[in-house]
Amino acid sequence: MKRALIFGARGQDGTLLTEQLTRRGYHVLGVDRGATDCSLGESLPPVEINDPESVLAFFRCFVPDEVYYLAAFHHSSESAELLAPSTIWTRSFDVQVNGLLNVLEAVRAAAPMARLFYAASSLIFGVPDESPQTETVPPAPRCVYGITKTAGMQVCRFYRRHYGVFTSVGILYNHESHLRTETFLSRKIVSTAVRIKNGRANELVLGDLSAQSDWGYAPDYVDAMHRMLALSDPDDFIVATGKLHRVQDWVEATFGVLGLSWRDYCREDPSLITRRPKPLIGDSSKLRRQTGWCPETSFEDMIANMIELEGAVHV
Repeated sequence: MKRALIFGARGQDGTLLTEQLTRRGYHVLGVDRGATDCSLGESLPPVEINDPESVLAFFRCFVPDEVYYLAAFHHSSESAELLAPSTIWTRSFDVQVNGLLNVLEAVRAAAPMARLFYAASSLIFGVPDESPQTETVPPAPRCVYGITKTAGMQVCRFYRRHYGVFTSVGILYNHESHLRTETFLSRKIVSTAVRIKNGRANELVLGDLSAQSDWGYAPDYVDAMHRMLALSDPDDFIVATGKLHRVQDWVEATFGVLGLSWRDYCREDPSLITRRPKPLIGDSSKLRRQTGWCPETSFEDMIANMIELEGAVHV
């Protein structure tokens, strides 16, 4: 039985990956903010990712075949107003970079045969001149999240080149599911529309209906993570659909599934927009060519699934 260790196990991707690997017969151990969850009920001590000795001791107790570093510090524009810039920087580096470094060192010392996946982000590209983006586009991040994810990716590359650690990086574009919180636009639209359908809300207020993004379905993206670690050699891969959709497309599809006219309930409020980023669209040809991966769930089916799994409306 293969053993997988997931950092950030209680987030969207960690939850979905745990489910997929368990179905494949893996012994899965999840770590999230120090707490551990084991698929076989095994009792293990808590681990603090920013304590190198704690991480190393943990790896000596549970020697994994695969490691998925999905831990990340997210902060929305709303939460950023409540945190000092220095706090955002510190927390971001602690999770996206320093914790990763401790895990890589533990792999090198206690599990040298393990394969590690690191979840990077399309935000590493900032405002690129090239579209769609490939793995050869130079990172030029413009936000704290993008900067720290770029740093994490470079750490992985360093350990790959200098120490021979099998570490693959997935440059993940937006990927959604019912497990998103309502701080994410996708879940805000679906949850609010369902409440409107059930008479518990009156309107959906959004900043810019014309904004575009490359959106995919999260279960497809965690499948890509597993496929990367099954390759003979580690590398960096873009995970994206290669298709842009507008926010308005999300709204139209959501209200359409619910049998409502979106124009009756949705309005724009430009004051909600703190920045107007250039749309990012990814070219996942390399991933598709080397692993056979492709997004199995369409944009419309993704939204229908999210509505059904919202729990209040079945379609």
